[in-house]
Amino acid sequence: MFKSLLSLLTAPHPAPVSAPDAELALAALLVRLARADDDYDAGEKLRIEHVLATRRGLSHDEARARRIEAEAIEAEAPDTVRFTRALKDKIAYEDRIGVIEAMWEVALADDERAAPEDALIRLASNLLGVNDRDSALARQRVLAERD
Repeated sequence: MFKSLLSLLTAPHPAPVSAPDAELALAALLVRLARADDDYDAGEKLRIEHVLATRRGLSHDEARARRIEAEAIEAEAPDTVRFTRALKDKIAYEDRIGVIEAMWEVALADDERAAPEDALIRLASNLLGVNDRDSALARQRVLAERD
């Protein structure tokens, strides 16, 4: 799966991705977000694993393996546009809002809002076609769950 997704993400005109590849693209996008502020810590890794486990019913070990695979993909993938295109082309609008919620969960894992993470979420929202209102509501839901 790693090689197929990476080749799709680096192709000049990538083809639509499969559902498993879309989930791996989401994982890689979450890793990219967590690394955006140059402080990729254990809390963010655990939050990514939690998001992956919750979305797909993965065990802790499966989620950890998916995160590790996503770290390798994120390190080699050319840009955020490819991740979001892979997701936008594959999932419904409501699920794209869920992607934004997942991104906020990871961004807020360290209890701080960092400008690079905010900027990446704004970019991803735009590229995913999620409007500003729905993106703001997604953030508010994540914040409400944390209280």
